[in-house]
Amino acid sequence: MKFVVFLRAVNVGGANRCRPALIAQQLSKFDVINIGAVGTFVVRKDVSESTLRTAFARKLPFKCEIMICPARDITTLISKNPFSRQPSGPDITRFASVLHKRLAAPPPLPLSLPSDDEWLLKIIAIQDRFVLGIYRRQMEAISYLGKIEKLLGVPITTRNWNTMEKVVNVLNEP
Repeated sequence: MKFVVFLRAVNVGGANRCRPALIAQQLSKFDVINIGAVGTFVVRKDVSESTLRTAFARKLPFKCEIMICPARDITTLISKNPFSRQPSGPDITRFASVLHKRLAAPPPLPLSLPSDDEWLLKIIAIQDRFVLGIYRRQMEAISYLGKIEKLLGVPITTRNWNTMEKVVNVLNEP
């Protein structure tokens, strides 16, 4: 099965430094493609999730959460176009957070932080292990991304929606 691997809290603020391109090269036997600098990888060879988890953990010089999703889950997520009815523009960023595990009881949605009237971050949907939302391009908004994890009680890692689209493009390459 093909997978997408997301490393949590890698190369952020000078902590947990690694070289994702080098990791992809070292794991080339699994046809690993690096997407960006924060630990997003497409694995195009059929391999078990446990083998993949062990291989990535061995390449990291620190411990971190490794979220592994079947590639078809990402493809399905993108195909649903979940942001079609959401505001867009240069001051809005669309994102997807990957949950370490599915939530037993998701909160009522949409969820706007700090408030419905003056939101900086809005969670619009939770689909399987993905939290989908938008935030305003303001420094204050970034702090609310960290609050999502505390609110949901599960480790998460967040990626820009553009990164998720790049993942699907790589998966669709011959």
